[in-house]
Amino acid sequence: MTTENAIREILKNIGEDPDREGLTETPERIQEMHQELFSGYNINPHKVLKTFDAEGTRDMILVRDIQYYSMCEHHMIPFFGKAHIAYLPEKKITGLSKLPRIVDIFAKRLQNQERITQQVGQTLFEELKPKGVAVMITGTHLCMHARGVRNTTSEAVTHCWLGEFEKSSDLRREFLMKIKD
Repeated sequence: MTTENAIREILKNIGEDPDREGLTETPERIQEMHQELFSGYNINPHKVLKTFDAEGTRDMILVRDIQYYSMCEHHMIPFFGKAHIAYLPEKKITGLSKLPRIVDIFAKRLQNQERITQQVGQTLFEELKPKGVAVMITGTHLCMHARGVRNTTSEAVTHCWLGEFEKSSDLRREFLMKIKD
């Protein structure tokens, strides 16, 4: 069954007429939207990260306020927020734009926030082999805001601490201070 046929069936199941003027193109629009929203399945995040010699860079490299949008794997409705990523280079660095790119790849899959946080951290740790990686992601989940508990004020916060960030509360504190500036 194609996505378009499945959407037509969903429209019928909720009591709509898929042939109604406002809905006739909806199945096609949803199919196109799915291609964009789930494009992360078609990209290998390990191949995106190009590395360069760190040239003596040893201090924390941080990219904060990386906006992302994802789809909850439990309800297939959106969640979105910001990611903050830091790493302590050992011998290699990557382009700063690659950090938001990695977040985007993992976010464009059916997901949960906890998994995105771990996937981003692990990918950077494996590919860059840094002294440490820190990832913090905040998220607004429409599955909590628009249905179920209907809690419209909550925000989820998840962390991944690897290497030196896992060992040092001072480094974690420094990371958390820098993302609040």
